[in-house]
Parts: sequence; structure tokens; C-alpha cells
Amino acid sequence: MLRLLLAACLTLATTVLAPPARALDRVTFGLDWLAEAEYGGYYQAIATGIYAKHGLDVTIRQGGPQANQTQLLLAGSLDFIITGNAFLTLNLAQEDLPFSTVAAMFQRDPTVLISHPNTGHDSFESLRGQPIMIGAATRTSWWTFLSRKYGYTDAQIRPYTFNLAPFLADKNAIQQGYLGSEPFAIKQQGGFEPVVLLLADAGFDGYASLITTSNRLIGQNPDLIQRFIDASIEGWASYLDTDPAPGNALIKQANPDMSDELLAYGRTVLKSRGIVQSGDGIAAMTDARWSAFTRAVQAEGLYPPTLDWHRAVNLRFVKK
Repeated sequence: MLRLLLAACLTLATTVLAPPARALDRVTFGLDWLAEAEYGGYYQAIATGIYAKHGLDVTIRQGGPQANQTQLLLAGSLDFIITGNAFLTLNLAQEDLPFSTVAAMFQRDPTVLISHPNTGHDSFESLRGQPIMIGAATRTSWWTFLSRKYGYTDAQIRPYTFNLAPFLADKNAIQQGYLGSEPFAIKQQGGFEPVVLLLADAGFDGYASLITTSNRLIGQNPDLIQRFIDASIEGWASYLDTDPAPGNALIKQANPDMSDELLAYGRTVLKSRGIVQSGDGIAAMTDARWSAFTRAVQAEGLYPPTLDWHRAVNLRFVKK
């Protein structure tokens, strides 16, 4: 009887003295497109409890052609967003907006131009003067780089509606795409291997799929930013180097158009092309590379020589 009484007292004392479980910090994260393998690390971090381990309850909101995630970040509806490429970060600096890029999940830009085989459109040089379908946002980002380097003009631009039908119907068509998406879909729907020209192979040395947040959050809660980045890095390592099934299940739940085959293809090209795990490591950014990229695009006249990239980039969270 005495033993039972002592055990009950110990249990009560433990219950009273034990600190309450820490509530998870809620984070809302906006993607720049619909759920797919290119965001696999984030979904993996949710599915496997990595974010929760870092004290985070993360909600992912998909993007798309009509979504304005930057506006939602400015309004405080999102805590983090994906900024597609380094040009867009420099645009933030040029426009002096209150945002900063804090990590670069893609060390190489997976943007591609795609053409039909056996048409002679098999190099960036050969596309000079040819009609090319691109999205509206592309006009102010990497299209300017290709224009300066290869002599492209805006007269070549045709609207890209994110529909493959015009490309498949015209063997002379050329369009933009993403390494892990459109080439696979073209092969499935058209029955042929398209010519795929990776922007990174054209000398475009900018980061891609960058994580951007508000300067307000950086000032108020840097610990939350650090935990989000650290957990996202773990999520990407898990997705690429272990079983991706947990993340893929959440991706398919968010975007039912994703098939197992497309997800496997996307993950494979991310690995084989070193999109995530190259450079200085997952999420890494360096002063030297940002400076070199900025000087290169300034030399092409794309930005004024006075532009300071530091206004839109904060390296403190990845300098480890």
C-alpha cells in the first residue's frame, strides 16, 4: 500500500513539475508554382516530422500563373515565399522592397528552353531570331540575359500559356520549361525526346528557388527563420538521399495531376544535374557568387552599376 502511495505521489510530482510542451510556431510558406518534385524537400520535411522537430507547424500554399505571392508576403499573409531566380532578387533590391532572400535551395537554375529534334534548334546560338514561347514574368528575368548574350530580341517572344498543345502541334515551336516537368510531359504526350537546353549551361550562374522573407520578420524573429531554413535543408537531404515516398504522398495530395512517374523523373534530374546538392551545399549562398553574378549582369547593362545586391540578400542564416 505504501509503495502504491509513493508511486502515485511521484507520478503527481512529475506531472506538476514537468514543463508544458512547447507549442509549435506556425509558418505559412508560399510556392511559386503547383506542388511537384521541385518542392519535394519541403513536403518531405512536413511528412517526416522534420519541421515539427524544429518547433514549426508549416503550411504550404501553392502558387500558379495567377498567384502574386510577393503581394501576399507584403501583406503579411505569408511568412516565406519562393523567389524563382536571382534576377527576381535583384529586382527586389532595385525596387527597394522590404524583403530579403535568406537561402538558395537550387544551386543551379533548372530553367530550360525546349525544341523539337532534327530541326537545327539544338543550341542557344541557333535560337537567335526564332519565335520562342515564354511567360510574362520571364521577360524581366532570364530572357534579358539571353538577349544580351545571344542577340535575342523581343520580336521573337510568343506568349506561353503553360499548355503544351501549341508546342506539340508545331515541330518548329520553341518554349520555356522546367527541367523536371515539361521534358517529361512532352515525351509522354508527344512520344519523342525533346531537345533540352539548360539555362545554367549557357553561363547563367544565378541561384534559383530562393527563400525570401520580410525584413520585418528578420528583425523580429531571426530564430524562426534559422529553424525554418535548417529544417528545410534536412527535408531536402531526406527527399533526395532517402525514401521520398512521404513527401511525394503529400505532393500528390496537394496536386493530383502529379504521377509517380513524373515525381520520380523530377527527383532524378534534380540529383543528376546537381540542382540542389552542388555549389557550396544545400541552401548555401556566398558573397563571392552574388557579387560575381551582379557584376556580370551589370556589365551587360541589365542593372545600374550602383545597384547593391546586399539590399535584398541576407547571408547570416546560411553562413555556417
